[in-house]
Parts: sequence; structure tokens; C-alpha cells
Amino acid sequence: MEGILPLKKPAGMTSHDCVAKVRKILMTKKVGHTGTLDPAVTGVLPLCIGRATKVAQYMTDFSKTYEAVITLGYSTSTEDATGEKIEEKSVTNTFEPDEISSALEAFTGEIEQVPPMYSAVKVNGKRLYEYAFEGKVVERPSRIVTIHELEQTGDILYKHDTVDIPVRVTCSKGTYIRTLAVDIGASLGYPAHMSSLIRTASGPFKLEECLTFDEITQMIEEETLRLFPLEYALSSIPSLTVDEELQAKLQNGAVLPEVEEMIEDRLVMYSLDGRAIAIYQKHPEKPGLMKPEKVFTR
Repeated sequence: MEGILPLKKPAGMTSHDCVAKVRKILMTKKVGHTGTLDPAVTGVLPLCIGRATKVAQYMTDFSKTYEAVITLGYSTSTEDATGEKIEEKSVTNTFEPDEISSALEAFTGEIEQVPPMYSAVKVNGKRLYEYAFEGKVVERPSRIVTIHELEQTGDILYKHDTVDIPVRVTCSKGTYIRTLAVDIGASLGYPAHMSSLIRTASGPFKLEECLTFDEITQMIEEETLRLFPLEYALSSIPSLTVDEELQAKLQNGAVLPEVEEMIEDRLVMYSLDGRAIAIYQKHPEKPGLMKPEKVFTR
């Protein structure tokens, strides 16, 4: 069995937990995920099965879409609902629609983020959450991420001392939605946190295409489970279809003259019947030549 299995990740499980469970259901060891989701987060988690694990690294570059709720009124140690309150300020005013839309617009495009302490980013060879568990706060390097779309998706909910703002975010890899929630709250004058998060898309994979563990188990029993081919994960990379003569050279990992279709850093080579043969890249040391980055043997 090989291909891509879009899992509907439940709350309370790590991405590693999900991989372990799918290995057991499919009775195969070769399962990999395409980027971690926090245990409390639900939604789209594409898993690579069998030979498709070779494309997992390219899938981490996918843009992601999330449905989130930003809660103004207090911040937490983890920047989401699982942490302890660290700052409170009752929300006593109401917001005009253009006030919220202006705040969201200010965070659209390229923005700078400082990763949260409770994250897997490494500083001095140690993950930030390890420092956090020790009660330490260390200086974290900022990063540039891209917010492609950011919009309010429903009415603002006014509670006793807090306000919930539902939003949809489409962003580049490496974006922390909880940090985005904190920063948006600060721009509105309040401590804030991300109170809920669902990933609704990862690249071409949408939530409505995802399967639960129960559905996967049932489909295995009924022999109706069909996985997305690994080629589905490569659709955003420039491609070239080659003849059988060149296909043989590609499968042998030959270094070849660069083709005019190599307009970006890499190029997917397809056979005449639509199978991905290899991914080639510009040769780092020999201008005008290209070399294999990945070869997909059958």
C-alpha cells in the first residue's frame, strides 16, 4: 500500500500518535506525517504511506488554511487555551467592523513572528518547549512568514469579560496561529490567545476529503480504501514529461544538461503514462547541468 492518506486528526493526539495508530491499522511501518499539529488542534493531517514517504519533505512546504478563534481578555503561557493565564484585562468596549478588518489587514502579507516558548523550534541545540518546562524564557530569533489571507468569518461574540473573534487564515509554512492571535490582540489593546484551531486545508488536501480512524478501519475491512497517488503532492512543482529514452537515464540518476523548463530550483520528471520518475535540481557545482534530488523507483 502506498500513497497519501489525508487524516482528519482528532483532538488530544500528537502527530506522532496519529502515525503510530495508522501504522497499526494499515499493518505497515512505512508511515510519515507532513508537519506537526499540536495535540489540541484538529483537522487536516496528510500522512504518507509506503513509497510516498519520499515526498513528505515537499508537502511540508504547502500553504495551510485554518479556522481559528482569537479570544481577547487574557493571555496564556502557551498562547492557546491549554496554558495558564498570565495577563488579564477585561474587554469593556465594543468594536466597529472596520476596526477589526483594519487590524486583520495589518497582519496580511509578510510579517515577522517570534516563535512561542512552547514550540519545537531549536535554540542553542535545545527545543524551546524544553526551556519552557524548566521555567526558563530565552531569546528567540524572529522569522518572516506570509499571511496570504486573513478574514473574519462570523460575528464577534461578547462574553462577560472577553471577546471571541472567529477568523480564517491561509498562511505559509512555519506560521504560528497562536502567536498571530496574540499579536492581533495586542494591536487591539488587549492580551489575547488562540482559543480554538482547526486546520481546514494543507496544500491540495481539504478537510472534506479527510478520513477519521474509524472510517479508515471500516474501509480497510471493506477493501475500499483508496489513497491519493504521490504525484498529487507534487502538483505545485514545475514538471516535464519525458520519453522512454530519457526516462531510463533519469531512473539511473544521470547528471544531465539543464533543460529550459528548469525555471525554478527543481523540476518533476513524469513518464508518458503520468508517473513521477524523479525530481531534478540545478547542479549546485556545475552550471548548466542538473542532478537528481529524488528518484522514484518502482
